[in-house]
Amino acid sequence: MAETIPLWSLTDDSLVEISEDGSLVVVTRWGEHEFPHAEPLVLESLRRMALGPVSLANVTSSWEPVEREPDLEGELSWTAEGADALRQVLKELGGSVVRSLGLADGRGPLLSVIPVVLAPVFAPVEIPASRPIRLSRFSSLRSDADGMGLESPSARYRVVLSQPWAVHVAATLATAKSVGEIVTTTGIDRGVVGGIVSYLVAAGVVQVAGENGRFAEDDDPELGVWSPDELSFHTTSRTWRPGGPADIAGLGNPPVVKAPTGEGPSYSLFRPDLADRAETDPTLTALLEHDHSCPEFTESVLSAEQIGEFLYRGARIRSIGPAHLPNGPAHSASQRPYFSVACLYELELYVSVNRCSGLDRGIYHYDPLGHRLDLVNDDAADLDEMLDIAMIGGGNHRWPSALITVTARMPRMASVLGGGAYATTLAHVGALQQTLYLVARAMGLAAHAVPVDAGDRVDRALKLDWPAEVGVGECVLDFPA
Repeated sequence: MAETIPLWSLTDDSLVEISEDGSLVVVTRWGEHEFPHAEPLVLESLRRMALGPVSLANVTSSWEPVEREPDLEGELSWTAEGADALRQVLKELGGSVVRSLGLADGRGPLLSVIPVVLAPVFAPVEIPASRPIRLSRFSSLRSDADGMGLESPSARYRVVLSQPWAVHVAATLATAKSVGEIVTTTGIDRGVVGGIVSYLVAAGVVQVAGENGRFAEDDDPELGVWSPDELSFHTTSRTWRPGGPADIAGLGNPPVVKAPTGEGPSYSLFRPDLADRAETDPTLTALLEHDHSCPEFTESVLSAEQIGEFLYRGARIRSIGPAHLPNGPAHSASQRPYFSVACLYELELYVSVNRCSGLDRGIYHYDPLGHRLDLVNDDAADLDEMLDIAMIGGGNHRWPSALITVTARMPRMASVLGGGAYATTLAHVGALQQTLYLVARAMGLAAHAVPVDAGDRVDRALKLDWPAEVGVGECVLDFPA
């Protein structure tokens, strides 16, 4: 029978500092932990854990036990004082302690269980050989830098499957099986299968059926309202995990303004007198108290002057200069009429013009610095398709006068915000949509966000460099019915 060995290590982003007087400082993604009078066993254990997965049972070989007692899942026998001290330190560092499972062959871990929260609980237990088990319906399996990554937004850990046996066992759990069935179908040693399964269950990526044979998450009404994709996006966007966009070299500092394509003509836009508008605009309270329902699209014709004023008041660049996040590097930034974290302003606006005096039908990119429209696509079929998805998304039976498509240049965000880039971008879309809505109301127009089933149609029609620039929202511009 193959023997499995529990291994311990610290996450790659942890730093262990041991001073000459024996004091210990561990710097992790969650904060800095100080242990002024650490036990020698603690110092040696963490020193080795910082280097990679280690059997803590081996660390104790130079310490003579005062009394023998099982500790940390029965794998260690230490002096009571040293064991208690190490237990407390590992508990405090729980969000940065990696639990791995290896074999007695020195070939490294079968799998590693990496925490994604500050204070997770990891308690592997033996799973009955006949009890059905299954991957959580929220789990996903994808390529990882060190193997296959297995994670679930409902779990406190992500798992890296480093060797084929671990990948094989995890893959068989796409449908419910017992440990006994896995052993029979894979031919892998029962002890190895049992160890792998116990770690996957303890990590939260695999579910164990109850006495009634059902899985708890299938009957959970709160989980039932979430799709796997939505819950995964929510969880990962709220936790900036290692290995995300911030760890990708070469992003640099993307420019404030998207370079023009130079393929089509440019049209300078009208610039309104804002002092005059301040005298005649309705109050903010009056604007906010209007009905926010999506308007019935009319057959009225916008003017180029109206589109120019709308974009000038809602989305132009007022100024450019340096900015930075707290304790972060400086980056080029701009000031515009709507909110953006660190003034990054990664959003771009494209205008699909249907009915407008002074502008031909076509799809244009808005240059917020030069305040002009650059034609990017004059193909009538592409324009009609964009207007079709706006009509359907707005629940109307005719095309709007114009459609504003909002895109995001993701390198602009990821270079500063890393794994939080996309979630922050969606917050920026909301800020922009509200600004455009208020500007349109003040001008006597109607602007409203519409949900569209874009597929790849938007990317093609706008000639986007996917995935460096992606569509993130739409807003129709028309007249009140």
